[in-house]
Amino acid sequence: MLPLALAVTGEDYTIKKIGGNPSVKKHLENLGFVVGGKAKLITSNSGNLIVVVKETRVAISREMAQKIMV
Repeated sequence: MLPLALAVTGEDYTIKKIGGNPSVKKHLENLGFVVGGKAKLITSNSGNLIVVVKETRVAISREMAQKIMV
């Protein structure tokens, strides 16, 4: 397992664990990041990442991406 922030661009990953406090987990769940779901890192620029989740592009901070284990 590794954090999504360290994932290789263009690779498909399965989300295995989501960390953080309950409000952070709920926020990520609302964005589509759920355990067992698929995620693909598109780009990583100066602290922000663009990730495809459920066929939608989502921008998240590197800090949030550290809480998503793939």
